[in-house]
Amino acid sequence: MGLTYQSSGKGALREDYLSCNVKGDYVIALAGNPNTGKSTVFNALTGLKQHTGNWPGKTVVQALGNYKHGQKQITLVDLPGTYSLLANSPEEQVARDFICFAEPDATVVVVDATCLERNLNLVLQVLEITSRSIVCLNLMDEARRKKISIDVPALANKLGVPVIPTAARNGEGLTLLKDTINLVAAGTIELNPRRLVYDAKLEAAILELAGELEPLLPPQINRRWIALRLIDGDYTVIDGISKFLEKKLIKEDFAS
Repeated sequence: MGLTYQSSGKGALREDYLSCNVKGDYVIALAGNPNTGKSTVFNALTGLKQHTGNWPGKTVVQALGNYKHGQKQITLVDLPGTYSLLANSPEEQVARDFICFAEPDATVVVVDATCLERNLNLVLQVLEITSRSIVCLNLMDEARRKKISIDVPALANKLGVPVIPTAARNGEGLTLLKDTINLVAAGTIELNPRRLVYDAKLEAAILELAGELEPLLPPQINRRWIALRLIDGDYTVIDGISKFLEKKLIKEDFAS
């Protein structure tokens, strides 16, 4: 490839994405499918301390907010509602690039407790990018009304990250969610996120390409995930890498 990592990236991308002067000790991404109550969680955490606009270069709405918990000031970034991170739409690309390249201190994935299975696709995709994740199991009041029972500790054990049950519109579980965000952002919780394992041929290809990416990407960027996207033919990820490195890259730069 003939490329090496230049130390810049994270700060530059955060300044690009966080286009207003909303700053905090921690930057937290809030992801989720549409209709999971994600906006309710965002509003409940940030109150009126919010700013809206557009993501740089996109017509996708951006919402940022601040709140304080303990001694920490938190900047919460409400990512566009998406069903996946495969960059099939501007919303998916914004969410994917922010989680991967702007390196939030933690990513909270809001899921609907009444239709959990449908929401887990996005959770697993986020876990492929970053281990610093929390699942916000929202709409627990609706789940109880429908007599849906979820074994939260078992789910957390399966996913390898904290799972916090909430009913955001009633304020239920939000204090525990804030506590957990602080702990994950500070790196004081041991996380072991579930990662998908593919067939042997694909795993070998991922390993080979991830090795070729090593001199290009810093260790905090998940080279395995980048390799997966490139193998899948998703070259939109190169735009995110270019922004991170502050160097224009093209598809041919990734040819061995």
